[in-house]
Amino acid sequence: MNLARAIHFDDSDTRVYHVPARTGEWCIPGGFEFSDWTEADLVGRARQAFTNGWLGLDTFGRATFVAVTRIEPAERDALISALADHFVALYGAPSSEAAWSVAAQEIDAMIDLCDGVEPNRVMTVARALGEAGVTETFRILEPRDAELVQVAVHGD
Repeated sequence: MNLARAIHFDDSDTRVYHVPARTGEWCIPGGFEFSDWTEADLVGRARQAFTNGWLGLDTFGRATFVAVTRIEPAERDALISALADHFVALYGAPSSEAAWSVAAQEIDAMIDLCDGVEPNRVMTVARALGEAGVTETFRILEPRDAELVQVAVHGD
């Protein structure tokens, strides 16, 4: 089973998100955070998080890119527990037990999204706010061929 981890090609996430996700932390889309947002909420760093930020499950910060990798069942269970606790702390769920099934749905939806995606493949998310609410679009980036001079180390 696969899930995705935050990756960074540069330090731009530290400048565009209120809280950036750490490199390597497990991520999900986290669109539930925006379920009651309106156009008035889409300003500055919050707009960037809405537009294309994945939700890290350690910091609950955002990352622009994630990479698909294998996850073990015990790790999945720990993530569900952490997300359920987050639902209690931030969204007022009555208990972690009550939030467990919703947290499991969020984690399992991301596992389904990553199913069949090659390991290390980079993914992005794009969100839009419309009449019907928030829509999310996911993209798997195709690797580009590199010329030898881009990756080779040349010596004298």
